[in-house]
Amino acid sequence: MTGSAPDVVVLPDADTLARHVAERLLERLAQVQAEGRVPSVGLTGGSIAERVHAAVARLAEDSAAVDWTRVDVWWGDERFVPADDPERNAVQARRALLDLVPLDPARVHEVPASDSGVGDVEAAAAAYSQEIREHGGGRFDVLMLGVGPDGHVASLFPRSAQLDVDDRVAVAVHDSPKPPPRRVSLTYGALNRTAEVWFLVSGDGKAEAVGRALGGADLHEIPATGVRGQDRTLWLLDEPAASRLPR
Repeated sequence: MTGSAPDVVVLPDADTLARHVAERLLERLAQVQAEGRVPSVGLTGGSIAERVHAAVARLAEDSAAVDWTRVDVWWGDERFVPADDPERNAVQARRALLDLVPLDPARVHEVPASDSGVGDVEAAAAAYSQEIREHGGGRFDVLMLGVGPDGHVASLFPRSAQLDVDDRVAVAVHDSPKPPPRRVSLTYGALNRTAEVWFLVSGDGKAEAVGRALGGADLHEIPATGVRGQDRTLWLLDEPAASRLPR
């Protein structure tokens, strides 16, 4: 496994975790902009992501440290459903954060929706891959990821064929064990082209998967094991999610 060894940060509860991640994200975005670059951030979905997005929006109201017109936004995976479906990670992110800060719409790179006219989920994966090739900066500065109780990451699920795809940026998922069944996910090759990977995990239902991932489980059993940042890999956990860390 290449990439940085994981660092673990444990916060008392989900709300404290969300605020910590939000503060860390604003600091990182401002740092990249101070270096004269446009930061590229990959968002995730789920309940803890919604809390993080809401916390970022609240902090952004009182801070001018980040020029939001100069931030590129991507997603590690997306559900192939209509554009206004609340199941879409992008819909959740827009509601909690993206519609509340002055982003440049051209810098918000959504995965094509099922009603976008792109065609099927395979075509959506190909289109998103092309978008990253044409408009990505070569790697993400920060990629935030959740982890499922089964250890899945993005929409790479245990023992799925997508885990072994190494010649594409994004792949189609037709039979996700977690609904909705059709999705688009970045591959390991794309996920690992990241300066800093941040796993955001809350709740005791994820504790076993977290423990197995940090214990070095095979990525075919616990896919989260297969993602690491080139410069830093952070596991940002609340206490319930950290309750089964390896000793």
